[in-house]
Amino acid sequence: MSGPRVLLIEHERATPAGLVAEWLDVHDADVHIVPIDEGATPDPVGSYELIVALGSEFSAYDDHLPWLGKELELMREASRADIPILGICFGGQLLARALGGEVFRAAEAEIGWFGVESERDDLIPAGPWFQWHFDTFSVPAPATRLAHNHIGPQAFSHGRSLGVQFHPEVGVEIMENWAVVYKHELDEHGVSADELLERTRAVADDATKVSWALLEGFYERIAQLGKGRTT
Repeated sequence: MSGPRVLLIEHERATPAGLVAEWLDVHDADVHIVPIDEGATPDPVGSYELIVALGSEFSAYDDHLPWLGKELELMREASRADIPILGICFGGQLLARALGGEVFRAAEAEIGWFGVESERDDLIPAGPWFQWHFDTFSVPAPATRLAHNHIGPQAFSHGRSLGVQFHPEVGVEIMENWAVVYKHELDEHGVSADELLERTRAVADDATKVSWALLEGFYERIAQLGKGRTT
């Protein structure tokens, strides 16, 4: 059985798909990477069976970004067409906004490995999950909150789509890069890059297991991509 045709939206080169790319490869997905911040244009939405929107250092309310409005409309069009979306961190916030939610500055920054309070632990394991964000969002009215913490919502679903605030794609390699590229943010918020890397290495195996469980649950039970597909 052939895998789904996937639109993978990158918002900057430093935020690759990581573990999500490995998961898509296992499902033999036909992945089309579109660096939307560089002006790249995806194929018509209807040509994809899944859309994955990754993270970004930008905010989902930065309307001056020339591509932001286009991505919002792409998500709305996909939702109307019942094409599943997996939104991660910035991508999850943008999905919330596309569905009618609000995105705004969080009461505090969240950087590091944390657990979440899951309303559906069969879909969203408690963690550990990696967090690196300064904004949060309201769950849009038509959606269902699946997890939260004291900062705000951590996961929600709407139809065949899932938005998460945390980073299921992050492993040691990505973190080693982020500790260099975004060191100014770590310094600004008093987070030790060395300690963050040490913690990442310590939880890597457990984090991979919960990420895989979430991704498989999304694929089979929310997006329903494992059922009724043709070769």
